[in-house]
Amino acid sequence: MSISKNQLKVITSLSQKKYREKHGLFIAEGVKVVEELLQSSLKVMQLFALDDYNVKGYEDVVTRISEAELKKISKLKSPNKVVGLFKIPDEQQLQHKGFILALDEINDPGNLGTIIRLCDWFGVQQLVCSKNTVDCYNQKVVQASMGSLTRVSIKYIDLEEYLNSTKTPIYIADMQGSNVYSSQLPEEAILVMGNEANGISDAVRAIVQNKISIPRFGDTQETESLNVATATAILLSEFKRR
Repeated sequence: MSISKNQLKVITSLSQKKYREKHGLFIAEGVKVVEELLQSSLKVMQLFALDDYNVKGYEDVVTRISEAELKKISKLKSPNKVVGLFKIPDEQQLQHKGFILALDEINDPGNLGTIIRLCDWFGVQQLVCSKNTVDCYNQKVVQASMGSLTRVSIKYIDLEEYLNSTKTPIYIADMQGSNVYSSQLPEEAILVMGNEANGISDAVRAIVQNKISIPRFGDTQETESLNVATATAILLSEFKRR
């Protein structure tokens, strides 16, 4: 058995969001990521696997392929035994209770994937994204999230409208904000993290009154900023610690 031209065409097209939406499918690669997704509630549509990859229980959806074929459909530098096509699940309803993380125009897939893992680690069940944040089913996001994608509810919305409508305290990360280590942080809150290059957008900034910062301890004080995923990790740790 080998991969057909039509299958190859569909798989290749899924690197673009419009075709992921058209087919209702996304790609996952590598043994660890694929097996995490197989153990979740997600529906697997097709597996393309080398002969030495064990697919017990999924024989009806597996297509055995050669290493050369795997390289054709893989986006990894070192293709890893299996590529899976999974059905994009229906969007869940937005939860308005508890601690919520919101993302304002995050562009880098690696950052989003890492942030999804952080949500999973810190027990943040709801991740809210502005509509121009990178798609969570982008292949690089799926790889970076390492299966956490299945355990965090992700919702794409009009972020400005959402923040204007909520009564939950809203916090943004800001270099001029209060020291997070000495701030009284509520258990129920919305934390907004901004774009890698430009930070929080002016429209969102105008809504928010609570600003917190991560102080610099270095002697020179010359480091301009932290990576958004790193800053998210520190702030989530502080909110959860309290």
